[in-house]
Amino acid sequence: MKKAVVFDNSGTLIERFRVIKDVINGNIFTDINSLDLIEAADSLALVVLQFNTNKLQELDPNTLISDVIKEYNIDFDISFSTKQVSKAEVKDILNAEKHTKVSDITDGFDILREKIPHMELCNGSALIVDMDLGVVAYTITSAGKFFPKVFETVEILKSRGIEIFIASGDRKGAINRLANMLDVPEDNAYGTVSTRGKCEVVSILKEGGYKVMMVGDGLNDILAFKKADISVLTIEQQEEVSPKMMDKTDYIIEDIFEVTEIDF
Repeated sequence: MKKAVVFDNSGTLIERFRVIKDVINGNIFTDINSLDLIEAADSLALVVLQFNTNKLQELDPNTLISDVIKEYNIDFDISFSTKQVSKAEVKDILNAEKHTKVSDITDGFDILREKIPHMELCNGSALIVDMDLGVVAYTITSAGKFFPKVFETVEILKSRGIEIFIASGDRKGAINRLANMLDVPEDNAYGTVSTRGKCEVVSILKEGGYKVMMVGDGLNDILAFKKADISVLTIEQQEEVSPKMMDKTDYIIEDIFEVTEIDF
């Protein structure tokens, strides 16, 4: 039987560092899990900008994000939400948004550089939109570096004839770059997929005759965990994990290399 391992990215392959800014009151956080933040609310949606946000440093920091999105025709995707949200609804809010500025994203850049001076992957920036209030509630800037044994793990799995896939809620450009760094075909890399989208990736592989292992660390992996033949929760990121994830996984690992030791 053909075998496939589907990896999440941020918190699974990449040690994640993120800066979250509360746009309303200006507070900045580096110790909050964005998915937990959204899960605890009723109307928040994680919106990933398909744009190299380093370019924002070239702009006036007081420029409205809504104007930047329009001027550069920036596409976006909804990565995570607790209720069904359409892209059209989000677009209407972003087009009308009048208070979120470039600086609300770029304020996080220096903090990230200090935490990871040799960052290996810039996941990009995202907005957390309050669908009920019709505003951007938070901005997120994130980047990371590979966990120590990622390359070794991937190479061992490949040597066993196991096909590697990546399914992540992170920016598509970052996931394509990650695939190139790991020598994984870009066709096997799915960027900015939602919780349901990750599940669909696993479903398609199973329908194609694969036995599938899903490896992830967060709530947006939960449906894929349920669908996969084997689910593996990695806690290498050393963040608090939702009890929902603990209940839905076959294995819990502290080091990504432990994937190679699971009977598959």
